Amino acid sequence: MKSIPLFQVDAFTDRLFSGNPAAVCPLEESLSEEQMQSIAMENNLPETAFIDLSESPFRIRWFTPLAEIDLCGHATLASSRILFDDYVGSDTREIYFSSNSGDLRVFKQGEQIFLDFPVDEPVQVNPNSRVWSLIEQIIGVGPVGVLKGRDDFMAVVESEEQVLSVVPDMILLDDLASRGLIITSVGNESDFVSRCFFPKLGEDPVTGSAYTVMTPYWAKELGKVSLIAYQRSKRGGVLNCELSGDRVLIGGYSIRYLDGRVYL
Repeated sequence: MKSIPLFQVDAFTDRLFSGNPAAVCPLEESLSEEQMQSIAMENNLPETAFIDLSESPFRIRWFTPLAEIDLCGHATLASSRILFDDYVGSDTREIYFSSNSGDLRVFKQGEQIFLDFPVDEPVQVNPNSRVWSLIEQIIGVGPVGVLKGRDDFMAVVESEEQVLSVVPDMILLDDLASRGLIITSVGNESDFVSRCFFPKLGEDPVTGSAYTVMTPYWAKELGKVSLIAYQRSKRGGVLNCELSGDRVLIGGYSIRYLDGRVYL
C-alpha cells in the first residue's frame, strides 16, 4: 500500500490552537490532481499544500477542501517549516518554490520564516459604483475606502472596533465578483488589523496572501515600509510585513501540531 507523509502546522503563531492550520504533504513522486483534491477534502483544513521534492525549485500546490487555489501564504509558511526542519540541511536559510503564481522564495530570520511574495497593488473603487454599495451592505458600515486586488476586494473602515464588530452578510458576499473580502483599519496596538471572509468558507483565521494587498496600501498610508499586522479572527495571528520594491515580505512564527502518514 502506498503512503505519503502528512504534517499539520499552525502558521503565524507561536502557540498551538491559534494562527491558521495547514496540512503539508511532501511528495517523493507525484500524485494525480484527483488524489490531491481528495486528500485536501479528507483533511478538511483551510488548505493542504503538496510539495514535489523531485523538482528544482520545489513545486508547490495548494488545495482547499473544494478546489485548487493559485496562492496561499499560511500553507507556504507551514510547508517551509517542515522543509527547514526535516528535508533540507540545517545550514539552509532559503527555499525556492515554483507555483501557479510564479517563483516564490522563503527565508529564515531568527525563529521566524518570511515569505517573499509579489506585490498585489490594490486599485481604488469608485464610491458611486455598485461594488462599493454592495460591500457597504455586506459589512453593514460605511467604508472610508474600497480597493480591488487581483483576487480580493478590501474595505477600509475607521477603527479596529469596527473591524471587530462586523458580521458580514455571507449571502451577499457570494455576489461579490472576487475570491473574498478583506476588512481592515489602523490598529490600536499594531500598525493595522484585518479580518478576511470568503464565500462558502466563512472567516479565514490568518490569510497570508491577503497581505500582498494590504501591505502596499498601509505602507503608503502610514509612510513606513515595515509594519506589524494583527489578523483579528477568533484564532488570531501576528505578521511582520515589509514592502520591498515589487515584493512583500511576510514573516511569522509557526508551531508543529501533527506528524503522520496518508495511506492510498
